[in-house]
Amino acid sequence: MKLDREVILETALTLLDEVGMDKLSTRLLAERLGVQQPALYWHFRNKRALLDAMNGEILRRVHERKLPEPGETWDAFLRENARSFRRALLARRDGARLHAGSEPDPADLDMVEEQLASVVRLGLPAPQAMTLLIALGRYTVGCVLEQQATPPDAAEQQQALDAAAASRPLLAEAFANYRRAGPDALFEIGIDLMLEGAKARMAGNAPPKRRTAAPRR
Repeated sequence: MKLDREVILETALTLLDEVGMDKLSTRLLAERLGVQQPALYWHFRNKRALLDAMNGEILRRVHERKLPEPGETWDAFLRENARSFRRALLARRDGARLHAGSEPDPADLDMVEEQLASVVRLGLPAPQAMTLLIALGRYTVGCVLEQQATPPDAAEQQQALDAAAASRPLLAEAFANYRRAGPDALFEIGIDLMLEGAKARMAGNAPPKRRTAAPRR
């Protein structure tokens, strides 16, 4: 097997699905590739560089909605962008953990600039646009972290918690709604709250419209 960057990344992503972040190591990756560990460092200077490249590869493959489509409003685009980002993180085991704490690749800054400019053209000022993009991104990572961290005995824990809440009517109703909704619907509810909040804040900060005096008769 020719050892190049693409082969290393594909093998590393396969290992991530098999063993998860806690057990993924350059030693295990080198064994799977049939090489010595130092051979990996010709392509990635350290494990952090490898993990960043794995994250970038996942986003490149799955995260498709990076720019608005014709006729799309800024809030509709940001919703689709967050959905696309979530699909990418869910595409691989521990995808959110892999992404957490990462920074954009300098090679991707032109795309980030274009994305920001597109949102600004749709009517969202640049500072608010960047703040909202970051907030939605972190919210998405947090949601996927929780979803991917669900323990094997989650059903038993939930049943015990629901039983303990049964004597507390408000909690019992809230827990029942929470269980029925599931992670997909709960994610959408959070996106709704953030986007509606952003629109309300923009409306509140907008300068008052000048009234035109009625002509005297």
